[in-house]
Amino acid sequence: MRIDLMSTLAGSLLEGFFPAGWDLAKMDACAANPPETVLDRQPWWHPGFEALACETLADFDTMLGHEIAMQVRRTREEGRKLALILPVGPMGMYRWAVYFLKQWGVKCDHVSGFNMDEWSDGEGNTLPADSPGAFCLAMQQAFYGPLGGLTVPPAQRFFATRELLPTYPQRIAELRQDGAELHVIFGIGRVFHIAFWEPHFAAEFATDEEWRAQTHRLGAKLHPLTIEQNAVTSFKSRTTLVPTRANTIGPGLFLNADRIIGGADGALGRGMQWQGLSLWVTLRYGPNRWAPSSFMPTLPGRLLFLRELAGPLVAECN
Repeated sequence: MRIDLMSTLAGSLLEGFFPAGWDLAKMDACAANPPETVLDRQPWWHPGFEALACETLADFDTMLGHEIAMQVRRTREEGRKLALILPVGPMGMYRWAVYFLKQWGVKCDHVSGFNMDEWSDGEGNTLPADSPGAFCLAMQQAFYGPLGGLTVPPAQRFFATRELLPTYPQRIAELRQDGAELHVIFGIGRVFHIAFWEPHFAAEFATDEEWRAQTHRLGAKLHPLTIEQNAVTSFKSRTTLVPTRANTIGPGLFLNADRIIGGADGALGRGMQWQGLSLWVTLRYGPNRWAPSSFMPTLPGRLLFLRELAGPLVAECN
């Protein structure tokens, strides 16, 4: 006799809670794979995509920061501009990206930074730039500020405000016409989102092609699991501080990258974690617009993750 989510969902308070296109049984099957198979290549993975396991959080932060710094350095040495789409989460890698760039003396005036999302209200109005929860402040403190004289020029830093986010597609297109590469740095959400592009948006589009064409959204409605994820990871459990809306880029930008650099570091200590299922679905579900992160392995680049996220994902009473 099996007693789990699928067998008890009917008539529960969670009935109708999950995005309509989710195949819960398939997601569960992804997470049930043996941990040692997590790096097994899948037919839909891009030949230039690879996943890398990191043993510790310190390793993860250092390796991910090095990966970012290497791409900044390489493009500068090649005389190319670089458009970076940047997340706030994960964050630990920025310290190491700064460290390597400063050690190498690499100026970042060839870089344009585009933050992928920002908290908002229903009209797309965002938090003040100096608010403790604002991604603008987080980037200044973690990346732009510590780079000092090597930093990305202020005029080449863009944040997902109501005014600037709609200009991203044209700005990035112009940079690429001028020879720039587009790199997307990303984390993976509890609901498999990239940026705040949520899975339930899939219901609005008749085809994957229509869905893939969407470049951004203002005042996007966030899934309750996204709100609770951020209550745990960014707001010290204080759900009442987490906005229910956000401005975000869409697949029309994050799926058009020349290279991706992803990170999954969602371990909480004492054996607890929140991101193992998200990792497995990203790698094994197969491209599906109801799980946006499932498209990322179809692009060239790297996804780094903490090895413990691979599991085994079985019950442990903490």
